[in-house]
Amino acid sequence: MEKLPEHLHPSFDPVAKDEAVIEGDNYRFTVLTEQLIRLEYSTEGRFEDRPSQTFWYRNQKVPDFEVEKTDKNIIIETEKLILDYQLTGESFNQDNLTIEVKDLEEIWYPSKENNENLKGTIRTLDTIDGWTELDKGLLSRDGWAVIDDTSNLVFNEGTGWLEERAKPQEKQDLYFFGYGHNYVQCIKDFNDVAGRVPLLPRWSLGNWWSRYWSYTQQELKNLVKEFKRREIPLSVCIIDMDWHIVDNPYTDGWTGYTWDQDLFPNPEGFINWLHEQQLKTALNLHPADGVHPHEEKYQEFAQQMGIDPASETPIEFEITDLNFIKNYFDLLHHPLEEDGIDFWWIDWQQGQETKIPGLDPLWALNHLHFYDRSRNNKRPFIFSRWSGLGSHRYPIGFSGDTIISWDSLQFQPYFTATASNVSYSWWSHDIGGHCEGQDEAELYTRWVQFGVLSPIMRLHSTNEKYLDRRPWSKSQAFYSVVKDAMRFRHALIPYLYTMAWKNHIQGEPLVQPMYYHHPEREEAYHFSGQYYFGSQLLVAPHLNPRQESTNLSRKVFWLPEGDWMNFFTGEYYQGDNCYVEYGELKDIPMFAQAGSIVPLGPKLQWGGIDNPKELDIYIFAGADQEFELYEDEGEGLNYQEEKFATTKFIQNWSTDQLQFEISSVTGDKSVVPQNRDYELFFRGVKSPSRVDVTVDGQLQEIDFSYDEEKETVIVYIPRVHPSNQVTVNLFTESSNLLSCRDRKKEKCYQLLKSFKMKTRAKTQIEKRILADETRENIDLLKDFLTVLTDEQLRAIAEVFYGIGTTKVKTDEEEKIIVWNNDKHTDFKYYFSAWNKENPESTSGIIPNFKVFAPQEWSYYNWQLEIDYCGLFDEIYNE
Repeated sequence: MEKLPEHLHPSFDPVAKDEAVIEGDNYRFTVLTEQLIRLEYSTEGRFEDRPSQTFWYRNQKVPDFEVEKTDKNIIIETEKLILDYQLTGESFNQDNLTIEVKDLEEIWYPSKENNENLKGTIRTLDTIDGWTELDKGLLSRDGWAVIDDTSNLVFNEGTGWLEERAKPQEKQDLYFFGYGHNYVQCIKDFNDVAGRVPLLPRWSLGNWWSRYWSYTQQELKNLVKEFKRREIPLSVCIIDMDWHIVDNPYTDGWTGYTWDQDLFPNPEGFINWLHEQQLKTALNLHPADGVHPHEEKYQEFAQQMGIDPASETPIEFEITDLNFIKNYFDLLHHPLEEDGIDFWWIDWQQGQETKIPGLDPLWALNHLHFYDRSRNNKRPFIFSRWSGLGSHRYPIGFSGDTIISWDSLQFQPYFTATASNVSYSWWSHDIGGHCEGQDEAELYTRWVQFGVLSPIMRLHSTNEKYLDRRPWSKSQAFYSVVKDAMRFRHALIPYLYTMAWKNHIQGEPLVQPMYYHHPEREEAYHFSGQYYFGSQLLVAPHLNPRQESTNLSRKVFWLPEGDWMNFFTGEYYQGDNCYVEYGELKDIPMFAQAGSIVPLGPKLQWGGIDNPKELDIYIFAGADQEFELYEDEGEGLNYQEEKFATTKFIQNWSTDQLQFEISSVTGDKSVVPQNRDYELFFRGVKSPSRVDVTVDGQLQEIDFSYDEEKETVIVYIPRVHPSNQVTVNLFTESSNLLSCRDRKKEKCYQLLKSFKMKTRAKTQIEKRILADETRENIDLLKDFLTVLTDEQLRAIAEVFYGIGTTKVKTDEEEKIIVWNNDKHTDFKYYFSAWNKENPESTSGIIPNFKVFAPQEWSYYNWQLEIDYCGLFDEIYNE
């Protein structure tokens, strides 16, 4: 029997334990977890045990459950679900099957609409400008989601490839996810049953250069040298489609497998040179047109396919043909990999049908290329588009050719975080936007800042002379900010790689929507422009251009309950509140909760991919916490053989003392530097009275410094061996070591400094701000209504009072949020919605938090008016 090579056969475990299965003549229920049940119906009583395209590992630990069966029905009850099936002999429908989600007292039945689904992702953002509708995902505020696996193909054990299922008269194969609002557990369990997210190679987490441009190899060399000369690190250099012969008499040039010798006279030498610069590389693939006579491998490929090469008959792309698949890899891709190509950019855009009904060629390419790359102890890795549920097993994703606009940038944080709802955690966007639109230096800079704090940081643009993603193509002010951001990206790699490990082992995505950890807070569902970035950080990037009169970007964000600090400045924030950040171009709103520990590498001029000899650890005071740093060799498959090391960092907090411990390394110590220098940054503390450092219990003579502006103690500890244990103690003689300096006045000074207005007016306003009576300060600002714009007045009021309003989007739904952190009684709102028959209006003191959803009044005219102490009105109307 013809079959795929063994390395293209994943290791499946698809058959559930007998104890998890409840079966009758035409039904079968499999209790996979206490919140996940497989529901099968077959008129012929034939059920499917082979792995499907999505579900590979049904052999799970059997949860506790009870079964009660009568002549009329069967009831299955777990700790979280109650399934009731009436034994009518009919397929599952709303009259014979219900499942109760106990936590929410929600009853599901087949055909019930999942109206509160939190969405998943889509195949591509090609040609999309801004927001677009996303497909449904695994999470829902309704508490349940159902995946219909009935039509998905299954793997043939003999061939290792896909085939259609047996076709009884009627069948159903459903997976009921009844996780209530336990969103994180849902994603973890999905990974257990569908397959884990693989561990990325470490180098993939650095900065990527990519451009659709017909470079020569010398031009690409010069470009890399310029990045290096300017001390902007890269880890990947993509070679787009013009690497191969484009002009030929047979095709339109998109598909190709033969180097263009005019552009790349020595491709193997060039790839070796890239490797010498510590860069990985990929070639762009558009395989839809098959193989034609102008290709170097045409004659051999044709012979293998039984085609007379002299006939010049094209070899059609046919991913369902096992012989084609074998030669596709052996003849076209493996030789290029032997020349040094590290991975493939699979840029499939040509339809979703093959000769096997239901098989999407993109899915097939992703699956086969991923497993083919595991040959020779290579950690598998591809770069392609989303091809449906289960695509999380084939990282990473290429989100497509976005339009260059602020709307597109504003959509990408929501799009990236929401993809985690189907476990698709490693998106790579065209940072800066791909095409059309209007390219602006500020937009480019903000996009780069988001890219640095997104899963994969890849600069890219289309084949257009005036789209230039080189950081130095912008003026000095923008260039300086972009350079600093890209260097910070490489410093983040130790943290990011640890999060990639957690994603692989525990199923927790790097980028997570706010509702993952705050499912019962309404705020968590509306601030779509912010997200958790790993276990320690919360990011709310600037996504809007600078305002004309403030000369600053405005960002509204919500911080959950607890003590929070700005990662970069150390500024303290009381959680459970909304805030507005007015930022200069260099500012990136990123926050850490009390207790957080963030390990970074140094900001290097180049490299930064390897396990660093120096580590900067940022410790945010105020709570106990641990962080475990993961390190291995970064690329091979040996991480599955336990050849890795972990280092645990522990913060113990009390009001008058902070203790921080660097534990000795566990695991394989050979993968970490034998002497590592640590620089510790303790954020959010008062200047301590004493700092003690011990190494293996021996007191060390080590100096420390205190940054008063950032309220940060800095301690440098050199040459720590992997076996050493280091303990740092910060002491204070005051009642509380934690520093929570009120920076409202400082921030107002910065606002005035940036405002476009007359200098004398700034001086007079500052005097108002310096007064002790803050209420009178705002009242006295009325004297300056002729010189302050509404934007400027609003900024000062928001900074002093923590009251404001903003528009937000989730998917394509626009809403308006108002907030009042300190429940001031002097701020009012007025809302009215009316048509001829049903007018309604509400007004009152601005509540702590409220959402106005205009789509609820889609047949109305509506208006929302906010009164900021009588200074000005903020009006939304339609």
